[in-house]
Amino acid sequence: MTFQQSIRTALTKYADFSGRAGRAEFWWFFLFVVLGEAVCNVFAVIPVTNGASLGVILANLFALAVLLPFLAVGVRRLRDTGKDWRNIFWLLVPIAGIIVLAVYWYAPTAPQFEASETRG
Repeated sequence: MTFQQSIRTALTKYADFSGRAGRAEFWWFFLFVVLGEAVCNVFAVIPVTNGASLGVILANLFALAVLLPFLAVGVRRLRDTGKDWRNIFWLLVPIAGIIVLAVYWYAPTAPQFEASETRG
């Protein structure tokens, strides 16, 4: 799966929490989110109002726009690794939660899914 395909898939399935997402689909979309936030923060030097900048406003709007698709692809990736969808709540734990989820998301596809894919 290419970078563009993963973004298209994640945004089309923005509220689809069922099914599975492979490593490539998840990590390419993750890179898209990180790069999008970085591009928005480039504009942080442009003040809009007292205490706010254009970059902060754009970054917050972008984060809000990709929140649901990111959660959906994250849950689908957890399912692909054989983990329960409730593990997404690790996001609520500062620092350690991100580390735990990164390990889960990086795990290979669960063996029961690999066997079903080879059978056709």
